[in-house]
Amino acid sequence: MQYRKLGNTDEELSLIGLGTMTWGEQNTQAEAFQQMDMALANGVNFFDAAEMYPIPPKPETQGQTEAILGNWLAARGCREKIFLATKITGREGRNAGLSHIRGGARLNREHVFKAVDSSLKRLQTDYIDLYQVHWPERATNFFGRLGYEHQQDDGVSIEETLSALTELVQQGKIRHIGLSNETPWGVMEYMRLAREKNLARIQSIQNPYNLLNRTAEIGLTEMCIREQISFLAYSPLAFGKLTGKYLNGAQPEGARLTLYSRFARYDKVNAEEAITAYVALANEHGISPADFALAFVNTRDFTGSNIIGATNLEQLQANINSVDVALSEDMLAAIADIHARYPNPSP
Repeated sequence: MQYRKLGNTDEELSLIGLGTMTWGEQNTQAEAFQQMDMALANGVNFFDAAEMYPIPPKPETQGQTEAILGNWLAARGCREKIFLATKITGREGRNAGLSHIRGGARLNREHVFKAVDSSLKRLQTDYIDLYQVHWPERATNFFGRLGYEHQQDDGVSIEETLSALTELVQQGKIRHIGLSNETPWGVMEYMRLAREKNLARIQSIQNPYNLLNRTAEIGLTEMCIREQISFLAYSPLAFGKLTGKYLNGAQPEGARLTLYSRFARYDKVNAEEAITAYVALANEHGISPADFALAFVNTRDFTGSNIIGATNLEQLQANINSVDVALSEDMLAAIADIHARYPNPSP
């Protein structure tokens, strides 16, 4: 396994991070335990959860992912070996089907404190290594939304959210702060407030990044490099689309996009054409399409960790092994050519 520093800290995160959003829905606790055992044995130390998980979100399952993770930590007694990350749900109404969380989640001080305490209880730990704001309070461009339209209702200020998180750092309940689904302006506003108000500094941003969605390269990844903020890439396989298993209308039994209609992010114009081209390129070079797509994310100099998700051990081992896949200059040039023909078909 390879490791990279978190932000400007001395913390080391495994290049492959373990995503958890299927636990409690597509995966049982026993299966999740097997995944965590395998990941840890392969040097994966970064486990990423969220209070709203599993996905798709439902009142009856909310929090089960964290609870499963907490049960594993208690059973294995390996808390110090894991860099544990979770997230506070962003403003209710900015993401569908989440009114059951805290009666309508917000990012004010009261909600931040309540969310952290609930996560700590489910995770059966005294501290969270990285606590992330899952999405912004204000209306802006995330979850595939393009064409920024300014709205006056920003809601809870970033300063209030960051001040509350800073208090929790001071109390020792969280060690580091991160963002998710945030914009370049949002990142710099958090950084500005940290400097000017002597508040805790953000160390990471977790946004989507894959061969179908490289929009983070437009401004955000430069900020990450220059400001020493780790870019944590989620959805590196575009919900499995980049494996090629959904091509030509295929609906594999038990697969996420077969089971759930919620996920339409990677069904947009030119997505199928781009996937076909990337899969053909991988096959041409004798690399599995999944390894090919993951290796591309792994090789980006701004990537702090590549957060993979798997529903079985075979997938998980293959995803972890992607750290050993090298992409030649010819392959990278061919990727650039496809990207020029089909730029960001699924932002």
